[in-house]
Amino acid sequence: MSNQTYAETGVTPSAIPSAITTVVPALGRVMISAIFILSGLSKLAAPAMMIGYIQSVGLPLPAVAYGIATFIEIVGGVTLLLGYRTRIVAGVLFLFTLATAVFFHNHFGDQNQFIHFFKNIAMAGGLLHVIAFGGGRVSLDGHRS
Repeated sequence: MSNQTYAETGVTPSAIPSAITTVVPALGRVMISAIFILSGLSKLAAPAMMIGYIQSVGLPLPAVAYGIATFIEIVGGVTLLLGYRTRIVAGVLFLFTLATAVFFHNHFGDQNQFIHFFKNIAMAGGLLHVIAFGGGRVSLDGHRS
């Protein structure tokens, strides 16, 4: 790979294949949103277990936290998938993902928790890209502009 700049090669960013700039952001949103939607639906399937888990980490109002988390994951995941208000939704999911890492995956002596913590950090990094670059052309936001 070369470290040549666009100016040196005569290639402009607009020469990047449009399939990449069109399809890749949509595919990325599908992949990121899937974990939120599936996690939210799994919370709906076992509310008592999830409320107990929230309570076990010492968070106040576990039933309320359960409702908020389920709402954020399902509605945020679907909204991200569709690319509607993408930057705002990605910001909310970014904060939610970091909070989840800090409160639920902070026992680094447990390798599973260690992996989940850094999975959440990686997801937050992906969401930062969505915040920075938006939903792309194949999104509700892209159709509105």
